[in-house]
Amino acid sequence: MAETSSPKSAIPLGISACLMGEPVRYNGGHKRSRYCLEVLQDCFAFEPFCPELEAGLGVPREPIRLVGTPGEPPRVKGTVDPELDVTERLKEVGQAFVVRHRHLRGFILMKGSPSCGLERVKVYDENGTPSHSDSGCFVHVLREHFPELPLEEEARLNDAVLRENFISRVFAFDDWKRHVEGVTDFHALIQFHSRQKYLLMAHHVESYRVLGRYLGSEAHAMPLEQVKHSYLRRFMAALSRLATRKTHANALMHVMGYLKQELDRAAKQDLLQAVEEYRLGHVPLAVPVRLLNHYVKRHGSDYIRQQTYLNPHPYELGLRNTI
Repeated sequence: MAETSSPKSAIPLGISACLMGEPVRYNGGHKRSRYCLEVLQDCFAFEPFCPELEAGLGVPREPIRLVGTPGEPPRVKGTVDPELDVTERLKEVGQAFVVRHRHLRGFILMKGSPSCGLERVKVYDENGTPSHSDSGCFVHVLREHFPELPLEEEARLNDAVLRENFISRVFAFDDWKRHVEGVTDFHALIQFHSRQKYLLMAHHVESYRVLGRYLGSEAHAMPLEQVKHSYLRRFMAALSRLATRKTHANALMHVMGYLKQELDRAAKQDLLQAVEEYRLGHVPLAVPVRLLNHYVKRHGSDYIRQQTYLNPHPYELGLRNTI
């Protein structure tokens, strides 16, 4: 079974400073996240950041909001003084952040923030009426200049599926950073794809097929850095798609295929039943995965043991106990 980074590895993760309990909000308050500080902090080295504070807006400060019309990038303006426009300052702060923080494996954002909101942030028209929604200004910069970086809002981590998806992406990106990014050997990329194969399949079967063909054919005729850049963008985009019970069941069955010659009839039936009960929603994903790991440990080949799908994040987080 493939090993993931242990909690002591201190994987670097960006986080909106207010979620760390820092009094950086416009009114001098914070939005301390118990889940981040009491659970996730055992796995990650949080690096707090507040783009509004970094842009020199101060604490306390005039509230800001997104202003614009549908189809155009919104501006970030003051709610009291509409002449206050901090859009360019926030963009500059975001671009400088990306340059300095390429080592990060993900970022946890503050919901609803005109700078850090991931989605559904209210955009107002010039009359002060909400007209549509968009992402915060800082998020726009991250998506443009650091698109492979896993992003999620703290509030959305209350959803078990979104939570598991985000942390799976963080650990997959950490694998890339540690073993592929700075390596000038094509084989390192092939090895990465090999061990991430069934995690990729569980999220998006078509990407699993396309990326496999890409590495097996056209990639060999291209410069390695170009191949790595193209592969990573598509790989991380595929992982951002939410896996379902159907796609997980498909990946589980493919892993089982590597054990069919080694297991007796009773063991095969136990595995098939566990997968089917999971597919029907009767048990969480942890049940078939735990049973499958039991047999892989005893009968699996080195290839199937190193699949990150079997152990994509620390067991202590219990992420697959609730999906």
